[in-house]
Amino acid sequence: MHFDQRTQRALRAVGLETADLREASAAVVDAVAADAEELEFFFETHDTVYSDMDMAHSSETYPEHAVDYLDLMTHADEMRGWLRFDSWGVYVEDGRVLEDDYVELTLGPTIDGRVRFAPDRETLR
Repeated sequence: MHFDQRTQRALRAVGLETADLREASAAVVDAVAADAEELEFFFETHDTVYSDMDMAHSSETYPEHAVDYLDLMTHADEMRGWLRFDSWGVYVEDGRVLEDDYVELTLGPTIDGRVRFAPDRETLR
């Protein structure tokens, strides 16, 4: 179970039993794994994506990125991995699917922030 001890005590105090906590924990694990699969599929199906990332070497409001791959791993409620573009890559710390063709990743060092990605610039506006 990935709930910390304080959270478990608080959830029990409002009436949840250990079996409920295990069920909720398993549901979170399954949701994170499903999101990771959807995120990887998004980047697999788009050779090019656009983002709202601030980039020093681009004057575009929504810069273009040639996608190589997104490789994610999950553990309990955590999602981590690597997003590789044609000439650079970045550590991924979390992510979520916002809509079918619209996602958001939390990117690690060098970016340190949440970045939205879409298959076209219009979706980001």
